[in-house]
Amino acid sequence: MPAAKSKHLESVFEDEIVAHLTAPGGGWVAGDPTSYDKALALDPAPLLAFIQETQAKIWDEYKAKHNGQSEKKLLKRIAEQLDTHGTLHVLRRGVKDIGTHFMLCQFKPAHHANPETTAAYAANRLTVTRQLHHSSYRPHDSIDLVLFVNGIPVGTAELKTDTTQNVDDAIAQYMTDRLPVDPEARKPEPLLQFKTRALVHFAVSCDEVWMTTRLEGTSTVFRPFNLGHDEGKGNPTNPAGYASSYLWERFWHRDNWLDILGRFLHLEHKDITLADGKKKHTERLIFPRVHQWEAVTRLVNAARTEGAGESYLIQHSAGSGKSNSIGWLAHQLSNLHGADGKAVFSTTVVVTDRTVLDGQLQDTIYQFEQVAGVVQKIDENSDQLATALTDGAKIIVTTLQKFPFVLGKVGSLSGRTFAVIVDEAHSSQTGNAAAQLRRVLADLGPDPEAEDEGEEREITAEDVLTAAMKSRSRPKNVSYFAFTATPKAKTVELFGRPGPDGIPRPF
Repeated sequence: MPAAKSKHLESVFEDEIVAHLTAPGGGWVAGDPTSYDKALALDPAPLLAFIQETQAKIWDEYKAKHNGQSEKKLLKRIAEQLDTHGTLHVLRRGVKDIGTHFMLCQFKPAHHANPETTAAYAANRLTVTRQLHHSSYRPHDSIDLVLFVNGIPVGTAELKTDTTQNVDDAIAQYMTDRLPVDPEARKPEPLLQFKTRALVHFAVSCDEVWMTTRLEGTSTVFRPFNLGHDEGKGNPTNPAGYASSYLWERFWHRDNWLDILGRFLHLEHKDITLADGKKKHTERLIFPRVHQWEAVTRLVNAARTEGAGESYLIQHSAGSGKSNSIGWLAHQLSNLHGADGKAVFSTTVVVTDRTVLDGQLQDTIYQFEQVAGVVQKIDENSDQLATALTDGAKIIVTTLQKFPFVLGKVGSLSGRTFAVIVDEAHSSQTGNAAAQLRRVLADLGPDPEAEDEGEEREITAEDVLTAAMKSRSRPKNVSYFAFTATPKAKTVELFGRPGPDGIPRPF
């Protein structure tokens, strides 16, 4: 197909996406590509407008100190802070300059008790800019779509129509033409720097979506951002439009997009040991996959509506980001408020045998809250656990062996409500771990429905889970969130929810 025809079809595709986002009630406005500052990698107009509307008094004080240079100085300061701390930090923490602190984004408040916060959230300016010429070195290059929040770029997208090209062509374009360092000028392209401007890059066709959070030329790793189809890859046919329309209809929906930026995106830090024995610090920006976002969002919305006393079974396979899903869920449940403005849960308890989850939770939650000590690890005895539960720790991480104790204790704290997240991390336990679980099972008493439990039988975390649940009545002040890859029939019976045919199924 001629290049002109191909470009025309892509333009139509682009038209439809932007029209959806900027329609009345869509929550986005069309950005002006000529107002983009290439050197700062910012769109100054919406950025300054948000600050002046939501923080008028602070802005007046700032202006008084700068003799007509206030806008220029503040924009430069914001760019410096983005370069130093990254987009997530600046969006969540704002910037300080000579005794003045400016908030650059207002994420959705947990409740509506403060009308000023609610008004600031409504004042966020989400802009989608088409064909943005972002480069000072390659003036003819333009990116199909760039997404901004209050003038700060947070995402890009390259579009291809499957009648002419496909998603692989969009990926190839990122790898060869959207380079974080210009190959000729040998200077960085500010918009495309890892974590300091655009946080995520989408390769989009009519049928598929792929994404990455780090552009590295031909080394860039793109991952599928598809719904899946018939228990396989890709997307189902959409009789109402494009198979990929969920991207802009759901994930770029104003509230959802701000929620992803505010409560999901996470900068993971790791120290790895190289072949020569030296340590290397690495960073990875985690953007939720479709299944993770859907699982956490649906669970949180259900818990908000249903309150304490319910059960949720989540069938989440190993190797698909389950630890991050649990971390996001624990944090959001610990801050969840109902329609009445009251906290749904007093304490969230995570039951797992993976010690890595404790550190991961600490790191993740600190990025959202900037408060140390929110997560309390139980690494001593049941007395320590009892104290944490009684004192109202926000998030507690404990082991599967202490799960029966947790059930007994929370049931006695009738004035409080609890979310208990159970991570069935390993399908089976052997050796010392199995011996410990057998002791727990023995303490819970015999299960009349259990098969012959010979000494050689593998003990699973689900055995403890189901035995503990069947050994006592469920307290009405506790909601259970059970994560497992392949739940056994007993687990589905205890934690599942009846489908239309009355048979229990995972939530």
